[in-house]
Amino acid sequence: MLYWLTEFSDGGDVFNLFRYITFRAGAAFFTALIFGFIFGKPLINLLRRRQRNGQPIREDGPESHIESKAGTPTMGGLLILSALTLSTLLWARWDNPYVWMVLLVTVGFGLIGFADDYAKVTKNTHAGLSGRVRLAIGFAIAAAASIWAAAHHPPELSYNLAFPVFKNVLLYMGFLFIPFAMFVIVGAANAVNLTDGLDGLAIMPVMIAAGTLGVIAYAVGRVDFTEYLDVHYVPGTGELLIFTAGLIGGGLGFLWYNAPPAAVFMGDTGSLALGGALGAIAVAIKHELVLGIVGGLFVVEALSVIIQVLYFKRTGKRVFLMAPIHHHFEKRGWAEPQIVIRFWIISLILALIGLATLKLR
Repeated sequence: MLYWLTEFSDGGDVFNLFRYITFRAGAAFFTALIFGFIFGKPLINLLRRRQRNGQPIREDGPESHIESKAGTPTMGGLLILSALTLSTLLWARWDNPYVWMVLLVTVGFGLIGFADDYAKVTKNTHAGLSGRVRLAIGFAIAAAASIWAAAHHPPELSYNLAFPVFKNVLLYMGFLFIPFAMFVIVGAANAVNLTDGLDGLAIMPVMIAAGTLGVIAYAVGRVDFTEYLDVHYVPGTGELLIFTAGLIGGGLGFLWYNAPPAAVFMGDTGSLALGGALGAIAVAIKHELVLGIVGGLFVVEALSVIIQVLYFKRTGKRVFLMAPIHHHFEKRGWAEPQIVIRFWIISLILALIGLATLKLR
């Protein structure tokens, strides 16, 4: 919104700062961060009053969770989403279609997660909305976003799948691109949701992935950068750097209270929304496959659940001591901070690999 101040200025240096994406991204980061610090504690106190028993803990989960995490309120994702939405609306251009597309997905999946969390805390059960309802609504939101993105992509890229490293390789998918993009968005949302099982485990990898995708979005949105880096030019995606900066700021504000021992959980409200946001950004910037690298930790977490379920149904035995895989390491005796920090390191390594695809030839 503040970008429009430049339209009414006399061209002075101060107002011209608002024209720069990098300046507005920095402002979005600090706006979201300060918002998180100011409203984090009041929100947690409100959630504690509303949720007498906190988030229900899985009875079949690690034994240590029953005592250490019982009574902790959930829906902390509201803090991230509020900070992210405010900073984006305040600093991003309102005439950019990709900003609205990503916001639609983020808020939409956030509402799904909120309904799921609300059902859990009011019924005091680990089961919330049915999986079918969650998937149906999620795919509907993803379909709208995918069609919207394809309609605004350059003609030479629309309905095509771009490959990392090989700029000249495009796979024309036609209408099949829509269900593919839907799968990317819904898959990312649920993968992050599965990863959110330990204090601080999900939010840092999300911020790392968002920061990486934000840098790529800025690069592919500038024709000079795309020529140098040998990647496809997608006009307008640079504004998504502001969104990702707000996400990181809001995420850090939340992590202040989510650091072990957590005072609040993000819940499905946060995990579904943030995962959907990552998927939507990847679709917008034509880097769907790179998301599989940058968000490799989330992929592994999701695959561990799929493998566990399929193998158990077929043989009656388990591959992992418990799924998702972070619980497997808990069962093996790893301390929670040890798992969290090591997973953070893996996420950072994967992010650097994802960035390296910009220049590899």
